[in-house]
Amino acid sequence: MATKSVVLEVKEIALAIELIELGARLQLLEAELSLSRDRLIRLYKEVKGESPPKGMLPFSTDWFMTWQPNVHSSLFYNTYLFMSGQGRCDSVRAIVKSYRLYLEHVRIQEDEPALSLTRAWTLVRYFASGLLQMTRCTRCGGRFVAHAHEPQRYYVCGLCQPPSRAGRTRRNAVAASPPPALP
Repeated sequence: MATKSVVLEVKEIALAIELIELGARLQLLEAELSLSRDRLIRLYKEVKGESPPKGMLPFSTDWFMTWQPNVHSSLFYNTYLFMSGQGRCDSVRAIVKSYRLYLEHVRIQEDEPALSLTRAWTLVRYFASGLLQMTRCTRCGGRFVAHAHEPQRYYVCGLCQPPSRAGRTRRNAVAASPPPALP
């Protein structure tokens, strides 16, 4: 019978806690860690104080193509590529570090994160399976998430050519409206 290293098990538990605190779903934990499902569920309940959410993970690359999610996904994935290449991190560590940097950037910009940790992990898996690719914008030169095998020659990103209603949300309209006049 093979014995498991206590140190490696502690590292996995610490990583599981970090992933749970960042909002990881149970499916992500099961795929990336070697801890048992029962143990992950108990750990999730202990960290979050509730049972893990049930249901399937989203399976559509189209979500990443819409304007705001594409900008956020591209920011995250470019950071992930740097972390996994230059930072010499394994995939799950690169995802965690990149996601933390993404959250910090969004916070500094006083914006709301469009990307959850589970969506970020799914994005990395879509790239690994060849469903998505990075495409360079012909105007700004930035690299953005795009469907695999799409023509790249005349690609223009959502920042250089935003959709007509980009940024016009109810929250922005309320913030921009003047305060009511006092009687």
